[in-house]
Amino acid sequence: MRIVAALAMLAVSAGSATASGGLSCDADGDSTMSLEGGVSRGMGGALFNFAGKLEIKSPGVGEDLRVTEFSREDVAQYWLDGEALKLRLYREREDGPHGYVEVVVETALGDEGSGEGEYLVTVYDMTNAVNSETEPARFTGPISCSVE
Repeated sequence: MRIVAALAMLAVSAGSATASGGLSCDADGDSTMSLEGGVSRGMGGALFNFAGKLEIKSPGVGEDLRVTEFSREDVAQYWLDGEALKLRLYREREDGPHGYVEVVVETALGDEGSGEGEYLVTVYDMTNAVNSETEPARFTGPISCSVE
């Protein structure tokens, strides 16, 4: 009976190991970025356990918006199929005048599940706004992503 129970547990744990994978993206240009998350292999490729960090190198961005950490709640849009990975991340400033950081990642994936793409970071900061208007700062660069 113990052997049957052990075999059943082994089968269940082996099944869950193949039911998920992961994604990771890294960039080092105008911004340094690292994004990671778990991805289910069924049920539409759901994204879970997502975490990311963005560091903008430009001194023209407010200190509290220059380094931004993202969690699953900050993933506004997510698309993963066999050919592409697309992410849109959005996080607002917690205190002070209105401000936000938005990141868009678009990557074409090859047969091995990895590929090169582009990122666009948009920073909107009302700290020094004139007549309630300001222009957002934008940063772009190459990004490498892989999906397992």
